[in-house]
Amino acid sequence: MAKRIRSGVKKHRQSLKRRARNMHIRSFLKTVIKELNAAIEAKDITKSQEALKSTVSALSRAASKGVINKRTVSRNVARLSKKVHNLSKQTAQPVV
Repeated sequence: MAKRIRSGVKKHRQSLKRRARNMHIRSFLKTVIKELNAAIEAKDITKSQEALKSTVSALSRAASKGVINKRTVSRNVARLSKKVHNLSKQTAQPVV
């Protein structure tokens, strides 16, 4: 950490604030994704579709704030949407 240069001290303060905010948002994203995966594992269509909607919203918000890359968000959303879609296809088709 800078001790004498005022701009360095300020920059360090800012980086600590940003780090704390980013860590909180990343932790929240992990929790939301885990909830969605749990709903998919339980084969609960309605719950998984609601969880997908909130997950996509949270991921998009994080990308717009610059916490994670927008391409990472796009990739994660595509994979999660595919899981939910496959779940709805499985339950729609009768097991023969």
